[in-house]
Amino acid sequence: MTPPQASPLPNGPELIGPGHWDPLGVTWNAAGANVALWAPGADGVDLIVDLAVDGRPGSGATTTHTTSLTENTRGVFHGLILGLTPGTRYGFRVHGNWDPAAGQRWNAAKLLNDPYAKAISGDVTLNKAIFGSIANDDLQREDHDSAPFVPRSIVVADKFDWGNDAPPAVPWTDTVIYETHVRGLTMTHPEVPEHQRGTYAGVAHPSVIKHLTDLGVTSIELMPVHHFTSEIHLMELGLSNYWGYNTLGYFAPAAAYSSTGSNGEQVVEFQRMVKALHAAGLEVILDVVYNHTSEEGVNGPTFNFRGIDNARYYRLTDGRHYTDYTGCGNTLNVADPHVLQMVMDSLRYWVTQMHVDGFRFDLASALARSFHDVDMLGTFMTTIQQDPVLRNVKLIAEPWDVGPGGYQVGEFPAMWREWNGKYRDCLRDFWRGATGVGELGWRLSGSADLYNSEGRSPFASINFITAHDGFTMRDLVTYDSKHNEANLENNRDGTDDNRSANYGVEGETPDPDINRIRHRQMRNMLTSLLLSTGVPMISGGDEFGRTQSGNNNAYCQDNEVSWYDWDWADWQRDLFDFTRTLIGIRRRHRTFRQRFFFKGEPRSAGEAPDLAWLSADGAAITEDQWHDPGMKTVGMYLSGDLIALPGIQHEGGSPDVHDSFLLISHAGDSHVSFALPGAPYGQRYHRVLDTHDDRPSAAPWSDVAGSTIMMAPRSCILLRATDS
Repeated sequence: MTPPQASPLPNGPELIGPGHWDPLGVTWNAAGANVALWAPGADGVDLIVDLAVDGRPGSGATTTHTTSLTENTRGVFHGLILGLTPGTRYGFRVHGNWDPAAGQRWNAAKLLNDPYAKAISGDVTLNKAIFGSIANDDLQREDHDSAPFVPRSIVVADKFDWGNDAPPAVPWTDTVIYETHVRGLTMTHPEVPEHQRGTYAGVAHPSVIKHLTDLGVTSIELMPVHHFTSEIHLMELGLSNYWGYNTLGYFAPAAAYSSTGSNGEQVVEFQRMVKALHAAGLEVILDVVYNHTSEEGVNGPTFNFRGIDNARYYRLTDGRHYTDYTGCGNTLNVADPHVLQMVMDSLRYWVTQMHVDGFRFDLASALARSFHDVDMLGTFMTTIQQDPVLRNVKLIAEPWDVGPGGYQVGEFPAMWREWNGKYRDCLRDFWRGATGVGELGWRLSGSADLYNSEGRSPFASINFITAHDGFTMRDLVTYDSKHNEANLENNRDGTDDNRSANYGVEGETPDPDINRIRHRQMRNMLTSLLLSTGVPMISGGDEFGRTQSGNNNAYCQDNEVSWYDWDWADWQRDLFDFTRTLIGIRRRHRTFRQRFFFKGEPRSAGEAPDLAWLSADGAAITEDQWHDPGMKTVGMYLSGDLIALPGIQHEGGSPDVHDSFLLISHAGDSHVSFALPGAPYGQRYHRVLDTHDDRPSAAPWSDVAGSTIMMAPRSCILLRATDS
């Protein structure tokens, strides 16, 4: 619904009162708009409003109107303004001293975006006289007006009819995450109307939602949707930042993903998307980038924070240079109380006003640094912990940054879940045959070596084998090396630690034997991922074998390299069905969704242990075998005799019944026989799934304990164990 709007003033907005220093940003109502900007070291702040020739605020501006904010309380410049209506385009000019050596970069020639803007419109236009490729800081002091070349903040009404929307509140035990990109997921989808492709409306389209619900995932994790810009060097190369890890505004949904407009319409379209996903039972998790901003390093552009209070918003090393724990030129200074307030206000806004269900924090170790070292008891962590809104949503850390001591896998507090990079590396190495089974036992069973302390559970581990950053799963079995030439950096960018294999040919091949191996290896990795204890995360498109043609750093490829191709070959349809079957097995059997760490012992006398590791002869793996790099075969027995969970119902409403399973993983390149163990494990074994099959088996077989089954090279078999 469109809110009532006050009539625009013929001469532009008018200051009618002091307003208030809180809340920050522009808060609109029909009686006027409170405007507040925190700029504690500045000499003065002007509100700049774009006006059309008829005096009306809007996108057809040909002139501007300036209002000085004369009130200053606690470092906040503020005022009550009449005539700021929803859709008004505005910015700030901040006056102060220019002394880069002392960290002071105030320059009223720079039009600045509001850090609290709920919507932002327009793109950055490359102009080297204003910003970009500047080797001398003094050039930025010249009075070149940046206004023609930078986006505008937009006044938003903050009204949306959520109806009966409610968070799906999926328990961590049941969560299956699907990491994806608004544009990539929908850009070529044949059933999404062309004008909605690449947008929030496209994600909300029934055909896209059906794909997700048919697959069986519970939570969609969207790569950055905070309004972002492209780095200057990419613009100079004629490329753009596709991934979005270059934030300009922490409250504004990216306008580029809106099909309905960018003067505030993007806010409503995002809200409609969330509402539609919730109605389908899908959670919405946002990948957020509070560790750095789009203003880059010492010679980067001035868009907002740098021109408002450079030394407060950023970590500085010597007054002039930026401490860079992120590899992106700067690090946001969340140790400052007001910067921390902005981050917390932003997070709460996305939960309370945009109804998202959680966050994945990019380079979270950078946020946990108090002074220099990572501190899990520091300000950022403790503030999140005590917040009554944020402590009740899903919180996921990327538990590393690029600074000293930044790798913190297993070290985050109990309420956090972590991307488990050790899981990724271990599973890649095992399935390509580079290692034995030693570490695999930890990873398949919930990584207790990392998380079994301080009240954490197996669901502290976000298990993943591929993500947006790196090879897709198809490329992981198709390329030995990265192929990033399209990024125009002479293939220097992106990691060389891919832990991949091409099985005889670099790149795609018509060879049916090689393709059978590659397709089986994808099934193997998906089987391990979705049947491991912990929270599985699928990289979007892996369920049908998406490729980026060997590019493992496609951050600047807004084209067919990154967009999902929905024209599937038969093997891709089979892979989708296989992945859906695996998720269904996980959903139906709590044996694969353990709430507690395994003990490796029976829960009651005469029963099998809750977890057992078996070698190919059906006996328990010995200590020597664990450390044998040539050991390529392991059986993981999971007992269905779990701790009783009162009130838990099995699918279909029946009492919660647990089955026992034996998952056999064989990474060797030749056949191997495996002896099925007898009591106390089981008397008969029923095949549920075999990755040697091109599709989920339609003809399951069973065999008795003591018999031997033959494992095909590089394959998994899942067996259900019964007493009869």
